[in-house]
Amino acid sequence: MKTGIATFSLDTGKCPRWLFERMKRLARAITLAIVQEFGQDEFLKRISDPVWFQSLGCVIGFDWNSSGLTTTTLGALKEGIFGLEDELGIYICGGKGKTSRKTPDEIRMFGLTRGFDFYEKLIYASKITAKVDSCLIQAGFQIYHHNFIFTKDGKFAVIQQGMNTQLQKARRYHWLSLKIKDFTEEPHSGIVSDVKLKPLNLVAKESKENKEVSVEMVREEPKTFLKDFRLICEKSSSLMRQKRLPGFCEMELKDVEFYHHPVEKEKFDLKRLRKTIEKAHFLKPENFEQLLMTEGVGPKTIRALSLVSEIIYGAKPSYEDPARYSFAHGGKDGTPYKVDRLTYDKTISVLEKGIEMAKISLKEKEMAKQRLWSQKKLLLGENS
Repeated sequence: MKTGIATFSLDTGKCPRWLFERMKRLARAITLAIVQEFGQDEFLKRISDPVWFQSLGCVIGFDWNSSGLTTTTLGALKEGIFGLEDELGIYICGGKGKTSRKTPDEIRMFGLTRGFDFYEKLIYASKITAKVDSCLIQAGFQIYHHNFIFTKDGKFAVIQQGMNTQLQKARRYHWLSLKIKDFTEEPHSGIVSDVKLKPLNLVAKESKENKEVSVEMVREEPKTFLKDFRLICEKSSSLMRQKRLPGFCEMELKDVEFYHHPVEKEKFDLKRLRKTIEKAHFLKPENFEQLLMTEGVGPKTIRALSLVSEIIYGAKPSYEDPARYSFAHGGKDGTPYKVDRLTYDKTISVLEKGIEMAKISLKEKEMAKQRLWSQKKLLLGENS
């Protein structure tokens, strides 16, 4: 599964009802076609591929470069298969805003009414994926949309989106359970964004030592950590030269092993931080995942621990943006490799089959096909 990058800005407004109803019918038909042709696992793989998901949103009729594509496409999918969940063996929970916070309740409802004995594990997966993207990739994007899609045998995919109001950009995060070995280390199937930043990236393999030191500081006497952190805050004005970036400061230290660390321009509440660290210390987390899931541990606590781990102990985390420029099926210029026409045509055939199965007018079907084929022409560089 290749990751991809898509361009979409924040939009306002609401999808017209007439368009949303047509999107529901087409999304339902495409889902039926994929499950019947390839099975439930393949549906999860496709929905967790960021480029394929973007194509799906375009085909069913939404703007290709809009942040609304994510929320509207998933809303159409959720409503489109309503009542068909047991037939398909696919269940979609969550959504935008307040609906996203109801995701655990929706998972529990499906679990209890269908007799799924694994629903508690899915609730945990829903919570930790949201917390990872909120706390471990700190690029100024606030998560506001969370969808959890799972099958009757307990496999799942997660699609969630964050908003950066200062940059007026959205960033989408994709997860697939079939690919996850560790929730806190490179767990994503793809992250899409059109801006490259310099975030605190604690899901990178390069951040492993930084996370290990953070856990040890919590498990041992927290007074030492709090003393070190307070000292860093007090001395930052004299030790560091700050460069202002959108939403960030880059602090460069001289004459010490540590030399830079991006942090958000904000003041830490030391009393609150002490209370959180002391609580975590009492619970004695065995690993970073347990620390992350401790109640009260959020982005600021994680950032504070990472900062001390690097400055005091030299355990540098990664600042590489995990969003990548790549392609679902290759590129028309041969970068990063030539287009795999067989794979691409297979993808198109599934979408075409879904279009044909949809209970919409011939005109609507033709328009959907035109949107589909215009994407192929763009990718392959065809003129006709």
